[in-house]
Amino acid sequence: MALHGIKVLELSGLAPVPFCGMILADFGADVIRVDKVGIQNIDDSLCRGKRSIVINIKSQDGVDIIKKMSKQADVLIEPYRKGVMEKLDVGPDVLLKDNPRLIYARLTGFGHHGPLSQRAGHDINFLGLSGILSKLGRHGEKPYAPVNLLGDFAGGGLMCALGIVMALYERTISGQGQVIDANMVHGAAYLGSFLWLYKRLPITGEQRGTGILDGGAPWYDTYETKDGLYMSVGAIESQFYKELLHGLHLDLNENPQFGDWPALRERFTKIFKTKTQKEWSEIFETRDACVMPVVPLEVVAHHEHNRVSDSFFEDSDGSSVPKAAPKLSRTPAKCDRTKSVLTGQHTEEVLNQFGFTEVEIKKYMATGVVEQLPNQAKL
Repeated sequence: MALHGIKVLELSGLAPVPFCGMILADFGADVIRVDKVGIQNIDDSLCRGKRSIVINIKSQDGVDIIKKMSKQADVLIEPYRKGVMEKLDVGPDVLLKDNPRLIYARLTGFGHHGPLSQRAGHDINFLGLSGILSKLGRHGEKPYAPVNLLGDFAGGGLMCALGIVMALYERTISGQGQVIDANMVHGAAYLGSFLWLYKRLPITGEQRGTGILDGGAPWYDTYETKDGLYMSVGAIESQFYKELLHGLHLDLNENPQFGDWPALRERFTKIFKTKTQKEWSEIFETRDACVMPVVPLEVVAHHEHNRVSDSFFEDSDGSSVPKAAPKLSRTPAKCDRTKSVLTGQHTEEVLNQFGFTEVEIKKYMATGVVEQLPNQAKL
């Protein structure tokens, strides 16, 4: 796999950090999640392919363990606010001095610079500050945030993983590691770069929800079907719009693409409700109209296209989840089917891997510096 041989320390955090670690694990990295003491289990559905070690990093021995592991690691990912790691004496200046090849990734909401660097926040706050949230929502309605995909996962976890891979590549040239400041405000804004760079195009209107791609155009929207499901319509180009009208049995002269949009939307709404999603899918199956069903999450893995393209797999409890993307022809990802990793499940195993002696491990276990699940301990 593409990242085989790369050792990653992931200090446990919420959604963006475990997603970043999961991406690296899916593509072959050895990702070790460093969990806190006193927590029996973490409900982390993004832990596939990882191992868990419990370390009390607030103790001096725990700090020493992190330092020793970091000397052998390629990447460290941490989710804390500005100054936390420095107070623990495991900040980038310290760890990079001991291991100049280390990629030290800091994944936060507001970053490590600026007046908000110490503030708490969630996806909706990061989107708000990035400018992106101001463009999300229907005309005449308040802005609304989608599920926390744009800030946490796209602007946060995915951007951080991209930064790590770029830093690893650069290291093959310079031999040096570096610090990555990945924050969700900046990441979400960068993700939306085209909103700034293509202002001259009517992608979004001056007012929210009045442009082509933000809900203003009736031929770029979703419509309810007779059976309560939905069809997605993206007939932007004129040739696709003509095919859309053909499928709906509407005349182009009477329904110009840039005519009365409210009237056109009302017409589309009524027509789509006359047939089921399956019927509409069959009608548009052979038409290049950019009309597709909105497939429910629960059954999307069974859609013919997704089955043939092999985009999903079943994890250990039988749930369908997406395979890692993108697909690499020579060194493809391999997703672990194990859905959960117990907190501290691999403590002893990991310490052995990093060269700690049996005597040291026993001492750390006895003093509570590290923890292992009772049914996993062999000491």
